Amino acid sequence: MEHIFIRSTADGKPVVVVRGTREWQIAVEPVRWFERVAWWETSRRMPRGVGRVDVEVWQVQVRLGSNASSSLATWELVRDGSGGGWRLRAEALAAA
Repeated sequence: MEHIFIRSTADGKPVVVVRGTREWQIAVEPVRWFERVAWWETSRRMPRGVGRVDVEVWQVQVRLGSNASSSLATWELVRDGSGGGWRLRAEALAAA
């Protein structure tokens, strides 16, 4: 998964995704959910000091910059449990 940067509102909703040197604007209301972390697949015990068993995921539809004619892309953004940053998990072009 690729590291990305997110600019968000005060309540944590993403508004801009920075991927490499490009800024992508959120074009449609993002959808948020939580998924169970499968720590048992890589370790026999839950890591000490990590009380988190869920990971935050946002599905967003973005367009390049403020170009209203830019194609929409649908991305899944996952909070990185180790450092609190974000990663791009999946992407698809939206059908126009």
